[in-house]
Amino acid sequence: MRKLLNVLYVTTPESYLSKDGLNVVVSVNQEERFRIPIVNIEGIVTFGYMGASPGLMRLCADNGVSLSFLSPNGRFIGRFQGPVHGNVLLRKTQYQTADNEDCALHFARLFVAGKIQNYKAILQRFIRDNGANSEVEAAIPLLDSSKHRALNTNNVSSLIGVEGDAANTYFGVFPNLILHQKEGFPFQGRNKRPPKDAVNALLSFVYTLLANETAAALETVGLDPYVGFLHSLRPGRTSLALDLMEEMRAYLGDRLVLSLINRKQVAPNDFVRQGESGVVMTENCRKTVLTAWQNRKKETFVHPYLEEKIPIGLLPYAQALLLARTIRGDIDDYPVFLIR
Repeated sequence: MRKLLNVLYVTTPESYLSKDGLNVVVSVNQEERFRIPIVNIEGIVTFGYMGASPGLMRLCADNGVSLSFLSPNGRFIGRFQGPVHGNVLLRKTQYQTADNEDCALHFARLFVAGKIQNYKAILQRFIRDNGANSEVEAAIPLLDSSKHRALNTNNVSSLIGVEGDAANTYFGVFPNLILHQKEGFPFQGRNKRPPKDAVNALLSFVYTLLANETAAALETVGLDPYVGFLHSLRPGRTSLALDLMEEMRAYLGDRLVLSLINRKQVAPNDFVRQGESGVVMTENCRKTVLTAWQNRKKETFVHPYLEEKIPIGLLPYAQALLLARTIRGDIDDYPVFLIR
């Protein structure tokens, strides 16, 4: 298993990225604020519009460091990457698999069923930790039913419908999982583009981070993150990354958001309503979330399939590696990540 490197998050919108030798330099109003050797990072995510110098982009390309641009509110703008690495035969097999409706549907079923099972695991853990809750308990068998329906669908359209029903069930009881600051963090269901409340703003932001890191993991193992099995192909959309992250949303995303709220690491006044952008985080709040995200990635767990103790931050890489091995035919079927 590879070493977990850092991702550099640049949160000040006025920041400009450049290079000095083998260092990444972050400047604000032409004044240097931070620098780090390129060998110490595996990715850069910048929240702003000032951009990066061509020299910095070349430095990233030469060192296999991804460079992603997000708006100050966390909306994905674009991603720069250097030459494509990996086995061309693996990508050829990936494209053939995506074009085969039966094979693509099989993978799509696994991604969705894994996501629903992990929704169920989050609710079951809540009951174990906090005692009986009639609404949460009623949702668990509904999710179990949705999982079985997902595994038995005969087309992607039906599968998407099952996934939508399961998400409505799960997020319908999500407010019960918010134990503290309930009045300050009202939640009436999942919404996005733009998020209409603070909880959705947090979920969307964390999912964006996860999607970016999953895309980078797929690139690392030689897969094309733009060609998936569940999400439709669209220019600029990392469809396979969106597919693969489905099973990790609850574990890496939802649990972090709930922890931030319940531990009062974020507060209602960390969010503001901003016209068409909906509810957005303040810069300080964004830094708090990114710090929590980085700390969470350093925690370790035993991977249920690999049976190795690895940092949580390597979970997207581990699943990308297992997916590549499945597509290559090295293992019989893709082992979906399931929360224990």
